[in-house]
Amino acid sequence: MSEWHKSAYSGGTNDCVEVREHVAGADVRDTRNRRDGHLSFSASEWKAFLADVRADRL
Repeated sequence: MSEWHKSAYSGGTNDCVEVREHVAGADVRDTRNRRDGHLSFSASEWKAFLADVRADRL
C-alpha cells in the first residue's frame, strides 16, 4: 500500500484531500480531519473517478 499524499488538484490551500492508492483501489481522506477516517473506492470506481476528473466532467 502506498503512503498518503495530497491530491495534485488541491492546489496550495489547506482545503485538501489525501489519497492512498493500492492494488484494490484507493482511500481518500480530508487533510484537516484525518481522525474522522477515510472513504475507500474499488479499483474500477477509482479509475472511473480519475477519468471524469481528467475529462473535466466533475
